[in-house]
Amino acid sequence: MARTPRTWTGARSPSGRKRVRQAESRRAVLQPRRSAAKTLVAKAIRVSAQPTDGVEPGAALIDALSALDRAAKAGAIHPNAAARRKSRLVRKVNAALGGTQVQGAHVAKQTSKAQAVKAAKARIAAGKADKAKGAQTAAGKARTALSRSSRTEGVVTPSSPAGETTAGAAKPKATTARPRAATASKATPRKTSAKG
Repeated sequence: MARTPRTWTGARSPSGRKRVRQAESRRAVLQPRRSAAKTLVAKAIRVSAQPTDGVEPGAALIDALSALDRAAKAGAIHPNAAARRKSRLVRKVNAALGGTQVQGAHVAKQTSKAQAVKAAKARIAAGKADKAKGAQTAAGKARTALSRSSRTEGVVTPSSPAGETTAGAAKPKATTARPRAATASKATPRKTSAKG
C-alpha cells in the first residue's frame, strides 16, 4: 500500500523535497527585489507622465535604475533583462517628458590612488602567473629563489677590487645530470629473440 495517495503530484524523493525547500527559500530572498524593481519602474513612468509635487522624474528614474541593478546583482533577474528594462524605461521617461532628456547615468565608484595602484599590481601579478611555464610547485619556487639569490650574491660591486665578489658569497655547486634515457638503455640491454 502506498504511503501517499496517488493524487499527490508533489515531490516524492528526498532530493525532490530538498529542491522544493531550496526554491521556497530562494523565492523568499529574490521576490522582494523583483517586486521593488517593478514598483519603482512603474512609479518612474507614472511620475514622468504626470509630474507631482515633491517627486522629480530624474530622481524616480535613478531609483528605478538602481533597483533594477540590485535585482540583477542578486540574481533576481537576468543581467540582460535588467539592461533591457533600463533601456526601455529611459526611452519611456524621455518620451513622456516631451523629448527633454533626463540624465539617469550610473555614477561610478570613486577609488583612491592607493587602491588603484594595488589593483594594477594585482592585475600585473596575475598576468605574470599566467605566463609562468608549467605548474608552480613548492620545489620549483624554492629552485627559483635559490637561483635568484645565487645570481645576486655573485655580483661584483663597483667598490670592491676587480675579480672579488661580495663578502660571504659562495659559488653555487654545479650539478651534472645524466639523461635518463641513456642510463636506462645502458643498464638493461635489449633481448632479441630468434624466431625460426
